[in-house]
Amino acid sequence: MIRDAIAAGKAHPRYLQLSETLRSAILSGELSPSEQFPTESDLCKTHGVSRFTVREALRRLEVEGLIARRRGSGTVVRPAAARGGTLHQPLSNVGEILQYAKDTSIVFTAEGEARLPRKIAEEVDVPTNEKWVCFRGIRARDGDPRPIAVTDAYVHGRLRDVALAIDLSQSTLFRQLEQAGNVRIGRITQDIAAVSASADISTLLRVPRRSACLRILRCYYDSEDRLFEISASHHPGDRFAYSMHIENDR
Repeated sequence: MIRDAIAAGKAHPRYLQLSETLRSAILSGELSPSEQFPTESDLCKTHGVSRFTVREALRRLEVEGLIARRRGSGTVVRPAAARGGTLHQPLSNVGEILQYAKDTSIVFTAEGEARLPRKIAEEVDVPTNEKWVCFRGIRARDGDPRPIAVTDAYVHGRLRDVALAIDLSQSTLFRQLEQAGNVRIGRITQDIAAVSASADISTLLRVPRRSACLRILRCYYDSEDRLFEISASHHPGDRFAYSMHIENDR
């Protein structure tokens, strides 16, 4: 099962493919704390990858808190209790955003056309008088009904017809905009902030009002560097952790 999953992925670097496959196996219970975790040599042989690829994949999972690597005793899957039930999710590139969407589910509703909230318009530095097509979604991890995010998404008015025809059963709006609107993503920016849950957000996330949340404000630009989608996601502080892999380039 694990081998089939990685063989099917072609779009991402091999270490990302392997980390995604192992992550899914851990979260599904296929790889559990009670079982022997494959050695680096086993992973190299099974998946036909280099030791460097294996080490990079394992390092990502360690940063996410899913595994522990101990010199002399190998790699072990950390128990769910040790992870505090928190989703440790890397969101550093488009491939990982898509993996996040794959490992979770979201239910969107269309909120009609409106101007951007003034605070978001000021943060993104766009005119406050433009019309955007608005959506709101509640995201949950598969197998866990508790929400891990409330996402407000806004699609620029020049893509109005495409936005209004979006299939709300699909979780990635930007991919549908790419395909139906002939839009090519040029870059994505992210701003991450610790905020307090408003009355509205706290009700939807099922957390106390003013409790700690992680807000990710993401802006999608096309190949001509025109902003076409904005999303603002609020995550409960005790159910979501953002992780990033940083290389030492010195």
